[in-house]
Amino acid sequence: MILLDILPGLADSVPSLVRDSVPVITPQQVATEIKEFDWSGVIQSVSQGVVSLAFRLLAAIVVFTVGRFVISKLHNLMRGVMERRRVDRSLMTFLLSAFRFTFMFILVVTVIGLLGIETSSFIAIFASAGVAVGMALSGTLQNFAGGVLLLLLKPYKVGDFIEFENYKGYVREIQIFHTIIATINNEIIVVPNGGLSTGVVNNYSREKYRRLEWRVSIAYGDDVDRAREVALAILHDDERVLSGMVDDAHGDEHDDVTDTVAGEDSRRRPWYLRWFGKGKKQRANAVDVPSATVVAAPIDCTPSVQIEEMADSAVVILVRAWCATPHYWPLLYAVNEAIYKQFPQHGLHFPFPQMDVHINPDQSL
Repeated sequence: MILLDILPGLADSVPSLVRDSVPVITPQQVATEIKEFDWSGVIQSVSQGVVSLAFRLLAAIVVFTVGRFVISKLHNLMRGVMERRRVDRSLMTFLLSAFRFTFMFILVVTVIGLLGIETSSFIAIFASAGVAVGMALSGTLQNFAGGVLLLLLKPYKVGDFIEFENYKGYVREIQIFHTIIATINNEIIVVPNGGLSTGVVNNYSREKYRRLEWRVSIAYGDDVDRAREVALAILHDDERVLSGMVDDAHGDEHDDVTDTVAGEDSRRRPWYLRWFGKGKKQRANAVDVPSATVVAAPIDCTPSVQIEEMADSAVVILVRAWCATPHYWPLLYAVNEAIYKQFPQHGLHFPFPQMDVHINPDQSL
């Protein structure tokens, strides 16, 4: 009951307390404050800010335009040099994309800094993201680095027959992260480039010529000279067998060519090649001085037949011959068949493992 008597009085006193605590603002005071306000200082400050922002914006636009122009010209220059050097198409596309992205990112950060925006936060964010992505994709980045090395060093090219660990086949594609190999049975194998760049790769197609070997077993008592004559006759009858001395030149076509030829009209060349390329005198001298010298050692490709081993049940004859790399497998199978057919026709026998057992009749069991 006492609380009910106090509440009406408290409610009546609240408006008076609020009115006493809030200062009374009259229209005359508002007009006076507006007249005494320093409008010139505000206008001057705003005008200075607008002018400064306009200059910053103009400088950013100029820097961005000039930067894009320079990046585009350097991009074209880089492309022209790679095309003249016959750089692999996959590697050229990757390097050009990485070049444009990197320099465009630097240009954008520079323009943002000219506008007065703090760029350290952007750089920190990209750095943190790069570290996180690098840790998450460590294996993928290793394959990526291996792909770049393979495209640069070119231990093999598309179409080569290679062997890596337990995999053999023809190189179908060389990608940034993987190399695709097609086996003899036309099975596709995807091999990561990280292992290929650090492991042992046997390239059977790298050299222009290869040597073949056949190990033929004949029976004890057969005429070895006759076997030699038959084997050499088989080799000489096949046109794919080489004979005599040949130069050991590589079969690949990765050598760089001369940038330009003497007497080339420089007016037809792009501006970046005219600015950064060789002069007329240097181009004329470039024809006489090759960019790289390949020393070709001569190879004696004369076929030979030698006795390799006198085994337990046979005399092993080693037959050797040379041929061009594309003829390796057809020649190998053709000579195998010819030896199997012609050796028995000349009184030569292919023995099989056997053991002679002698029994003494005088010894009782």
